[in-house]
Amino acid sequence: MSRRSQRHEDEGRGHRDAPRRGRPGPSSGDAASDAPSDDGAGAGGVDGHSAPAPRRDKRSSRWDEHRRARRNELTLATIVAIRAHGADVGMSQVAAQARTSKTVVYRHFADKFDLYQAVCERVGAVIVGKVQDAMRVAGPPEQTLLAGVDAYLSLIEADPDIYRYVMRPPASERSSSAGGPNDFVGDLTSFIGDFVGDIISTELHRQGRDATPATTWGHSLVGMVRSVGDHWLTVRPEVARETIAAEITDLAWAGLSRTVNAAAASA
Repeated sequence: MSRRSQRHEDEGRGHRDAPRRGRPGPSSGDAASDAPSDDGAGAGGVDGHSAPAPRRDKRSSRWDEHRRARRNELTLATIVAIRAHGADVGMSQVAAQARTSKTVVYRHFADKFDLYQAVCERVGAVIVGKVQDAMRVAGPPEQTLLAGVDAYLSLIEADPDIYRYVMRPPASERSSSAGGPNDFVGDLTSFIGDFVGDIISTELHRQGRDATPATTWGHSLVGMVRSVGDHWLTVRPEVARETIAAEITDLAWAGLSRTVNAAAASA
């Protein structure tokens, strides 16, 4: 081959190769290849070609939504399993209730404590919502107190095994002592205590009285209700809920009535 022919051949090869050098090749980080498998769930939209960055982001987002939805389904299945098998429910029973395998459950939850936390978040939202709703619409202070106590006890009465499950976290390296970062029960009690304290504070301010003790009183009330509720569930379940609620309210109101009522405000 002449030098001129060789030069033309090299130039032609260079033109043919140029587009290839500018084209992105397959990436091991492609969302379609990294998408998690699940029981019966496959990666959609796989067409054998590499996708540009924006499409990978969309796929990744879609799988994030899938994971959240699946965790939610498994959390709800766990709650149903607790009601059926008690607070000591096992992962096999949870998997059976969800109609899947333990492998799939552990794919979405790191361990039993991770699942416990997910259940607690859902149950805690219900407890807080019920207590807040009851106390916001009750009316006079004494009736507000009774409504909050009764709302909390009603949840224990309706779901005793769920309550036991929440109050007894499974042993785990990630479980924490009281006040630690994973102390769900302490966080829940503290949140409700702050809420009750705010209600008392608002009433005291309305009456033109010193609201400094409101936080102490709020947390004291919640601690008392929780302690009595635990005792009622384990030792005195035969006593009517209304009786327990009235007994707690009578004791608490004996102290609060000296300050958190219209008569005390005018004294």
